[in-house]
Amino acid sequence: MTTHNELRLLPWSGADGKPCYLSTEDSGGYLSRLADNAEALQLEVAAELVEHALEVLGDGAMEPNELRLLAMDVTGALRDVRRVAISRGRRLPPTDPPSSEGGDEGPRLPAAAFG
Repeated sequence: MTTHNELRLLPWSGADGKPCYLSTEDSGGYLSRLADNAEALQLEVAAELVEHALEVLGDGAMEPNELRLLAMDVTGALRDVRRVAISRGRRLPPTDPPSSEGGDEGPRLPAAAFG
C-alpha cells in the first residue's frame, strides 16, 4: 500500500464556506465513495446546465432577470467543476516531464504564426 500525503479536497464546503478535506488512504471508504458520488452528480448537473444555457441563449428572448439567474447557475456549476478538477488533479500520481531529444522546449513556429 502506498502512503498518501495529500488531503482530498471534498466536493462540498463547510458551514462557514471553507473547503473540507478528507485524510484517508482508503479510497473505497464511506466518505470517499460519498465524495465520488457527489463529484459525479456535480459534473452531470454542469453538463445539463451547459446544454440548457446553449438552448436559452440561442433563443435570444431572455429577460435580464432570467439571464442573471442563468449566469448565477452557470457560475455555481463552474465553481463545482473547478473544485472537482483540483481534487482529482491532486490525486494523480506524479509524472516525470517528457524528455526532449534535442533539449528543445517544444515545437518551434515561425513568427508569422502569431500574427
